[in-house]
Amino acid sequence: MTPGQQGRGAWFDSMELKLYDTLTREKRVFTPLDPADVRMYVCGPTVYDFAHIGNARPVIVFDVLFRLLRHLYGADHVTYVRNITDVDDKINARAGAEYPGLPLNEAIRKVTEATDRQFHEDVAALGCLPPTVEPRATEHIAEMRALIERLVASGNAYVANDHVLFSVASMPDYGRLSRRPLDEMIAGARVEVAPYKRDPMDFVLWKPSKPGEPDWPSPCGISAPGRPGWHIECSAMSDKWLWTEALSKLSASGRAHPHQFDIHGGGIDLVFPHHENEIAQSRSAFHIPAMANFWMHNGFLQVEGEKMSKSLGNFVTIRDLLRQSNDPRWGEILRLNMLRTHYRQPIDWTNDGLAESAVTYGNFRRAAINADRAKALPSQSVLAALSDDLNTPAALAELHRLSHLALGTSGTPADAACELVGSLLLLGFDRGVDHVKAGSMRGDIEKAFQEVSARERGLDPSVINARVADRIAARSAKNFKESDRIRDELAKMGVVLKDTKDGTTWEISR
Repeated sequence: MTPGQQGRGAWFDSMELKLYDTLTREKRVFTPLDPADVRMYVCGPTVYDFAHIGNARPVIVFDVLFRLLRHLYGADHVTYVRNITDVDDKINARAGAEYPGLPLNEAIRKVTEATDRQFHEDVAALGCLPPTVEPRATEHIAEMRALIERLVASGNAYVANDHVLFSVASMPDYGRLSRRPLDEMIAGARVEVAPYKRDPMDFVLWKPSKPGEPDWPSPCGISAPGRPGWHIECSAMSDKWLWTEALSKLSASGRAHPHQFDIHGGGIDLVFPHHENEIAQSRSAFHIPAMANFWMHNGFLQVEGEKMSKSLGNFVTIRDLLRQSNDPRWGEILRLNMLRTHYRQPIDWTNDGLAESAVTYGNFRRAAINADRAKALPSQSVLAALSDDLNTPAALAELHRLSHLALGTSGTPADAACELVGSLLLLGFDRGVDHVKAGSMRGDIEKAFQEVSARERGLDPSVINARVADRIAARSAKNFKESDRIRDELAKMGVVLKDTKDGTTWEISR
């Protein structure tokens, strides 16, 4: 038994992890290059401002995969690298505007440290684990220069007009990942027409810096200082952290695949040109048949049926959504709403969907109250669903079944509650299984969502709560006329009251 196989459970002997590979367009059995060190790289954020909800999708998707791989192979046998892009025109502009008195590279560092901190606070609230390594592009310029010089030496890149460009013609099977015709690739890449290019498709590995841009000493004997192209950053960082820095951990089986790793992930919008160009750079520099064994991409996100954009007024940041509620578990409700759609499918982010997720989350918590945490293990059905290309909708359907059993009086509710808790933890709902009193469920989850809905309608939840308290006092005094008047007043505001034996609650009408 290899180190990575310890603790995986007997179920793994008869069940295989299958993942969809964008490169081959098929779902394949995942066999790591080295079970002792399963390695994954995911393109991370460009930290120029608060991350939007679309940025949250790959973070959540690949956090679920990270958790699953840790469960299958052991937490010490999985390396997850997610980079931080801190070389970008938007970052440069903000740095110059906010810190005009500082050297540009210092100003950029100040901006990106703040935006990076914001990003980490936001994704932590969504229940995401930190990756094993988070390399910054600006801290890997030396690795980028070395990689560029390898490409020039191998004849896959050339120097022209203080630029270094990759020669697409030098790679006969360029375009395998995106499978686009040449004219579509040219349009999709927004190809810059330049007289020094040998071919319109050739892309930049290094370019001279303009005034107001950060700069570093250039490779290949170029005298003018410059800056790296976007694509070379990920090729350099993934190779450093998943090959050079991983060598001491790799067994003989892992060393048999030099400069390769198991999984490369990101959003579907990165397939071309970014990931296509990463493949070209890495394969050509190291003369390898593949850069990553699997390429995984999550689908697009839209808001209320429309593409998210600032011009439409539906541009939503993670921070905006987190500020909707003070409940510490609100971020996990957002996470649940994201996981209701399979990661490869487009997702439509709607308020109605979020309302359903809030109710579902509350039901899961209610069912998990009496579980013995020491006996909590994921359901085999949940593991089977996740092992089928991260089928989170099927996994959530199993959580619904377990929660019904745990809340029921027949069968084995205690066992179901333990499996529910283990499955919730595997999916990243760590706060969803903390200890609570049964009577607080309505207050801490469903009420939180109603307060969010109220604010979206321009209503103040504290005013609603005060009027509800006035109505309760009127009913206690048997002043039913006043009680009915307050109820009608709230109804005109879109607030529906519910009187039960446990008290009065309210919700926003749909």
